[in-house]
Amino acid sequence: MTDSVKPRVRAAADKRRRLTAAAARVLHEQGVERTTLADIARAADVPVGNVYYYFKTKDDLVLAALAEHGAHLDRLTGGLERLPDPRDRLKGLVEAWVGQRETAARYGCPTGTLAAELDKRADGTLDAEAGAVMRRLLEWAAGQFRALGLADPDGLALTLVSAYQGMSLLANALREPDVMAREGARLLRWLDSLQTPAGQAAEAGPEPRSATRAESAAGDAAG
Repeated sequence: MTDSVKPRVRAAADKRRRLTAAAARVLHEQGVERTTLADIARAADVPVGNVYYYFKTKDDLVLAALAEHGAHLDRLTGGLERLPDPRDRLKGLVEAWVGQRETAARYGCPTGTLAAELDKRADGTLDAEAGAVMRRLLEWAAGQFRALGLADPDGLALTLVSAYQGMSLLANALREPDVMAREGARLLRWLDSLQTPAGQAAEAGPEPRSATRAESAAGDAAG
């Protein structure tokens, strides 16, 4: 690749990144039906005619937004993996959710609200993609419960994520961020109450320099 081509390639990649991030944000705030390509182009500061170069349809942008939500989940859980104790990872996840309570009260859970809206469509393709992001979260949470040696880790993960969806929905419906704070505190107490089997040690590993829940959860919570 010549030096003259590299800046154009970087500029194109930057435009695509901006459009993808804008799609995730605007679709969360406005919903799929109310959002136009022009809305996303404006939020990304990209000429609307350029949008079609990267995304042929609004469905393509919805898929890109779901990929952005998945990438955010990976960044968040990747940061939490720095914590040596699986229980602290789970508690860090809850704290990250609570940290987004103002956004949740205004717009709901980014992936959950999108999944609910897409489920009403006839084709069933995009709602499956939204479900895949949810499934990744469930699988990660189940892995933490499994590492603690707890029985029924999949069921515990479902309880945790269901509680998050419920408190997000209620905070949004009532426009009360404090719902997230109160229910988040309840989830933290529940996690503390789960008894690790006698003799079952949490995953061993060196104590990382930055291994605090606050640092790990806050690093990517707003990404």
